Amino acid sequence: MAAYDLQEQDQIDDLKAWWQRWGGTISTGVLIAAVLIAGVQAWRWYAGSKAQEAASLYMALSEAGRKNDTQRARDAVTQIEDKFAGTGYAPRAALLYAKMLYDAGDRAGAKLQLQWTIDHADEDELKAIARYRLAQAQVDERQYDQALATLDAKHAPSFDGLYADLRGDALSAANRIAEARAAYETAVAKLDAKSQYVQYVRVKLDALGGPAGDGAGGSKAPAVPPATPGGPK
Repeated sequence: MAAYDLQEQDQIDDLKAWWQRWGGTISTGVLIAAVLIAGVQAWRWYAGSKAQEAASLYMALSEAGRKNDTQRARDAVTQIEDKFAGTGYAPRAALLYAKMLYDAGDRAGAKLQLQWTIDHADEDELKAIARYRLAQAQVDERQYDQALATLDAKHAPSFDGLYADLRGDALSAANRIAEARAAYETAVAKLDAKSQYVQYVRVKLDALGGPAGDGAGGSKAPAVPPATPGGPK
């Protein structure tokens, strides 16, 4: 048995007393930390598993869209929205399914999917795309006030030109010509001056007639071209 001098023995006794007082607390802390680490690892595995399953369903939805298999598409998007609404795949699936529905003539169903994206997406860009497409559908259905309200929502500056152009379409169709002209002028100012799309907006602006900041001419408002949720992006 090792022999200790009085100072060493006192240190050992102090350590024993300290451990008797605090040892249980330390053990509990170590146990809690171990449980937390295990929980984080389990959550990561669970989240990864969910993401993989959501990705598989999204791929199934994409394939169903290519094959125009509406029943399979409906099954896939329903599962994604019900089980994996918190993943990034869910709002993208809703956007894709909305286009399928709109192309198939189901405008009401398409608008529901677009609204689902607006309500559930975490990414502002996805919300902005969904609002833009929803407003397009509303313009097509002559719901001009609803479309304008949809376009009033806050969005990233990168969408300013597109939103202003669609606002011009809604106002022009509602025969609010002066407001439509202002909206188109805003679109021209916000869009890339070298893009073909800005030239398309200029044509609509010129066709409105009356005073305009950029090349007014003619006197008859154009017919607004059909817009779909899969329109200009």
